[in-house]
Amino acid sequence: MKGRQIFLDHMGDREAAALMVDGRLEDLLIAGTAPAPGTIYRARADRPVKGQGGMFLSTPDGPAFLRQVKGLAPGDMLLVQVTSYAEEGKAFPVTTRVIFKSRYAMVTPGAPGLNISRSIRDEEVRDRLLECAHEAIAEGPGTLPDDLGLVLRSATAEADETEIAEDILAMLSLAQQVMSDPGTEPERLVDGDGPHMLAWRDWSEPAEIIADDGCFESHDVADAIDHARGDRETLEGGAWISVEPTRALVAVDVNTGRDTSMAAGIKANLACARALPRALRVRGLGGQIVVDFAPMPKKDRIRVESALRSAFRADPEETSLVGWTGMGNFELQRKRGRVPLSEVQP
Repeated sequence: MKGRQIFLDHMGDREAAALMVDGRLEDLLIAGTAPAPGTIYRARADRPVKGQGGMFLSTPDGPAFLRQVKGLAPGDMLLVQVTSYAEEGKAFPVTTRVIFKSRYAMVTPGAPGLNISRSIRDEEVRDRLLECAHEAIAEGPGTLPDDLGLVLRSATAEADETEIAEDILAMLSLAQQVMSDPGTEPERLVDGDGPHMLAWRDWSEPAEIIADDGCFESHDVADAIDHARGDRETLEGGAWISVEPTRALVAVDVNTGRDTSMAAGIKANLACARALPRALRVRGLGGQIVVDFAPMPKKDRIRVESALRSAFRADPEETSLVGWTGMGNFELQRKRGRVPLSEVQP
């Protein structure tokens, strides 16, 4: 297989989407059993958590946990959105900063204004998109509501203006409907997007799309997924890393392989930095990540950290580079935005 291909299929009874680039698995989305990120609820404040500055909320799908609780009292009703998957047995995390996101348009309540993705730098394209947005708004609500913001995403740069306008109107309509919701009891108002919709929404670069039943098996995607179930990833130059999730954290160990040269450590560590986002992405891993890099001079740490920052900048999951520990390991904190591959039966 060559080029960029998107496969839409199922793993057992779960919807799944795989992104393959030149025959290598680059991304994998799997439906979970918990509420998906992006799900919006009308929730009821239940009880505060002393010492953590948070509050448990009641929803139709179980308890949620909100960190921002200033001015919130038990019994209050509020709109919240799921931010990530919860660890097993824990309440799912939510935020009051609700966002409505589609392939081309993103509506941001509480952050007014009309903006275009900074990745679109061509002024003629930006002017064309602004005109398209103003025309769509004129046909719909007439004006952009004062309490809503609109962001045109990077995919609009090459998109058909009719499709962009339809997306804008759909997101504005949904946002206005949800934000003016008059309900008084906990309710799920919007379902988070499933893997097939997420693939359409976020994998916006040109690609061949294969959606036949069983396409994972017939196009060797299943073999690539099986490989990702293992803990070993081969790096450039024969080095390798092991990626092992535990209850508390994800441990990553860097090995130089057969290279015994003086530069073996820094070469393996830089290769690890470049490969780590994909290794975590296809396994659906998040939370606390601890990397035990191969031995190298302390002066080389800044090169490795710079390579990590560059690699994760292009990754869709929010990842914070925490820094070096006293024992020379490197810590990262990664959003749990995906279902772990280890939770899905082969």
